[in-house]
Amino acid sequence: MSTTSAREALHDALREALTNDSRVLLIGEDVGRYGGSYAVSKSLLTEFGPQRIRDAPLSELGFTGAGVGAALGGLRPIIEIMTVNFSLLALDQLVNTAATLRHMSGGQFSVPLVVRMATGAGRQLAAQHSHSFDGWFAHIPGLKVLTPGTVTDARYMLGIALADPDPVILLEHAQFYSETGTIGAPPTPDEAWRAATRRVGRDLTLIAWGGMLSRALAAAQRLAAEGIEAEVLDLRSLRPLDNERLIESVRRTRRAVVVDESWRTGSFAAEISARIMEGALYELDAPVLRVCSAEVPMPYAAHLEVAATPQIENIVAAARSVVHGGSA
Repeated sequence: MSTTSAREALHDALREALTNDSRVLLIGEDVGRYGGSYAVSKSLLTEFGPQRIRDAPLSELGFTGAGVGAALGGLRPIIEIMTVNFSLLALDQLVNTAATLRHMSGGQFSVPLVVRMATGAGRQLAAQHSHSFDGWFAHIPGLKVLTPGTVTDARYMLGIALADPDPVILLEHAQFYSETGTIGAPPTPDEAWRAATRRVGRDLTLIAWGGMLSRALAAAQRLAAEGIEAEVLDLRSLRPLDNERLIESVRRTRRAVVVDESWRTGSFAAEISARIMEGALYELDAPVLRVCSAEVPMPYAAHLEVAATPQIENIVAAARSVVHGGSA
């Protein structure tokens, strides 16, 4: 099978959705003539026209609200927010409206909206374009959160999100777009919301999602050279969270390291750690460790950006610590 990039897989998923369902449209900044900030929607304007590929003004609150209205009116809108930092401007529509209308209407209305966002650091775009707010969105009842970390998931998660009657946040790490791989069989609709074991191991579980998955896998490979066999668990969905497979893996390996590009304080890694303590405390042979970003706004300088974010070396050090003891 030939290899493809995550960018190409996402493009093909968008094109398939637009082809197969006339209710689907894409709205966002630079999604049309420019082809998307990360070239995911390149050429789609020519193929599907400006009614379905709609360049929006610089108002995340405005065009996200338009997407909510379109979803209520029977369409299947895909909203592209250029970077997750800009989603803060749309939080009222996402948190107070999209996430609540099913509940507030007693189930009479649903909001079948998909919101795609680039997230994460590594591109020297500094503090207003580089953060990871995964846990913020996973905190909100009424929203669902998917985090593709493989080319196969990049290809198929969009379609599964579009089929859901509730709003789905699709978090695409900005460095993930250029990752390559082969596209495997599509996951079933149920399986896409469940964690996946990407590498089997016996000594500890490395828990990651989205852009941190490739780093966890690379760390596991280095650890294997030292005789430490790490299992790598890809959460894939942050809400709903697959608590069953999470606890099952940690009970088997008896140790865990959580890799989260968010800040440590109030992070989703803290939620994962709490779930492990609640569900597998007496099976643990070592405390759960977290590898997170430094508690600073994201630096611009390349060497400082690397120092501020989880790297393979940090994950390897944390894994050695939980297996052999000592500090990470």
